[in-house]
Amino acid sequence: MTDEMAPEDPRRIGRRAVFYLPGFDPRDPETYWGLFRREARRMAARRDRAIAVGEPARAPDGISLDWTIEADGTRTRYSLLRWEDVVRAHFPRPEWRRLVAVPALLWRLFRTGYSRNLRREARRFFTVIWSVHRIYLGLAVLSLVLAALGLLLLPPDCRLWGVPAVPVTAYAILAVLTRLTRGKPLYVAHLVDDTAFTHAHAAGRVAAMPARLDAFAARIQAAEGSADEIVVIGHSSSSFLGVEVLDRVLATDPGFGTRGTPVSFVTIGSVIPWIGLDPAAVRVRGALARVAAAGAIGWLDIRAPWDWLSIHLRDPLAACGVPSPGPDRPAVLRVQIRDLVEPRKVARLSWNLFRMHFQLLMASRQATGFDYVDLVSGPEPVHRVVRRCCRAPSREPIAAA
Repeated sequence: MTDEMAPEDPRRIGRRAVFYLPGFDPRDPETYWGLFRREARRMAARRDRAIAVGEPARAPDGISLDWTIEADGTRTRYSLLRWEDVVRAHFPRPEWRRLVAVPALLWRLFRTGYSRNLRREARRFFTVIWSVHRIYLGLAVLSLVLAALGLLLLPPDCRLWGVPAVPVTAYAILAVLTRLTRGKPLYVAHLVDDTAFTHAHAAGRVAAMPARLDAFAARIQAAEGSADEIVVIGHSSSSFLGVEVLDRVLATDPGFGTRGTPVSFVTIGSVIPWIGLDPAAVRVRGALARVAAAGAIGWLDIRAPWDWLSIHLRDPLAACGVPSPGPDRPAVLRVQIRDLVEPRKVARLSWNLFRMHFQLLMASRQATGFDYVDLVSGPEPVHRVVRRCCRAPSREPIAAA
């Protein structure tokens, strides 16, 4: 943290419990440990700090991947929610499911006014999501055209017999095109399937998620009293999953966070309105309202205006039509891209949407300013950072250069 963000008193956190919820990502959880360890080394070198990241261990019940971090006299237990198996069940989907589901979903979202509302609240995010769906539908049409043109290559007396092969050929072509555009820079299949998962979850149709969130909520609740502070972090799609996890904790223990162990909720690259604006997301909006009203849990929304895969124009409560208990729910920390990446690299990286979406989880290029590794492992309590952001005049960027 910068000198401006130094602790207000000499007390430091000795034991911190961090519960991290990753976004819609099919990769093994060890990928995140590798990323964290690499960025921890970079942060330590740039800030002349000593930090030790322990080896990861998968919990016996399969709920989390856990490791420890030792830095500046602070011991952090980092627990990452494992739900990559749920993601893999939804991405990549069979092509026939996409062909059937995408038009139906887009029609429902248009008919209910969701598309108009999302465009109002998150124009750039809406542009990305709508564009990849248009690309997918365009690929489907292109596949059909190419298959039909292939029919013309047959001898005239054989063309009639080749008509039944057109849809089969088109399906095969579409499968190839979808695979080619699955990764960067378009990420068509990933974002299309992520959208389908988000709206299925909004309607409560992802059967595996409730039990997974219940189990992680129990972990978080059990940490109270054994740690000096608890930090729950939701990145990307897990910004709304984090809300649901905390709502589950509060449902079983309304006094959570009031008994001496500070609790902070940190959202990074938040996309809460993506699900909250869906008319089917009644349960999610209820959880959002209850967590927002739980004043004992500090909430910090770390925003990156350069991240096209996040929603950051307004606070998520106002965007979702949920009554806000105050102007600092959530508190806001705005981070500028020049604080994290050297200016000469920004143009090269800006086209890579997912890299930019993950940039907030990476080390800062500077010895001061916002740094994710420093935030979750440093000596300053996270709840003090949250309170300071609440007091920031006019909610100006604290980490901007």
